[in-house]
Amino acid sequence: MEPAAGGFSEEQFREACAELQQPALAGADWQLLVETLGISIYRLLDQTGLYEYKVFGILEDCPPALLADVYLDLDYRKQWDQYVKEVYEKECNGETVVYWEVKYPFPMSNRDYVYLRQRQELEMEGQKIYVILAQSTSMPQFAEKPGVIRVKQYKQSLAIESDGKKGSKVFMYYFDNPGGQIPSWLINWAAKNGVPNFLKDMAKACHRYLKKT
Repeated sequence: MEPAAGGFSEEQFREACAELQQPALAGADWQLLVETLGISIYRLLDQTGLYEYKVFGILEDCPPALLADVYLDLDYRKQWDQYVKEVYEKECNGETVVYWEVKYPFPMSNRDYVYLRQRQELEMEGQKIYVILAQSTSMPQFAEKPGVIRVKQYKQSLAIESDGKKGSKVFMYYFDNPGGQIPSWLINWAAKNGVPNFLKDMAKACHRYLKKT
C-alpha cells in the first residue's frame, strides 16, 4: 500500500473514519474502563504488558472544523493544556514533525515526544470527517534532553464529525510506552480522569478560541 504524504497510508485514515461510524471492539479483549462526561474509554492489554486505548464520545457545542483547528493549534494549546511544558512543530524533509514535552508529577521525570502528524478531511456517507494521525519518529534535529525521558513508542488517531447538532462526535485511539517506572495509580488516573478532562478542557478551549479569533 502506498503511504500518504507524511508517512501515513490512506487506509489508516479510512480506518479511523470507520471506527467513528462503527466502533471495532469485537474480536479482541477490549474492556470498558470508564464512562464519564459523555465519554466512553476502552482499553486492551497488548503483548508488551501495556494498554492501548479507544475513546468514543460527544463534545457538545464544539463544531468539528473548530475542534480540529483547536487540536492542531499548538501555540494555543500552551494556554489551555496544563500538562504541556513545551510544544512546537517543524517542517522536516517535507513532513510536519511535532516536539511535545509533558509535565509529570514530582519526583518523576517529564516525558517528551517527537512525532509525525498529518490531517486529512474525508467524505463518508455524505458526512465530512476530520482525521488527524500521529506516530513517533526519530529525527536528529530533536536531540534528547538531560532529565527528560523520550517516549519512542507513540501512536494516536483522532476522527471528528458532526453530532448532527452543534457539537462533534469523536473517536480517539492512542498508545504510548512512557518508559521508566510509572506507578499503576498514575496510569489508571491518566486513563480514567486525564483523558476525559483533556477532552473537556479542549471543548472549553473551543469556546474561547471563537472569542480569540
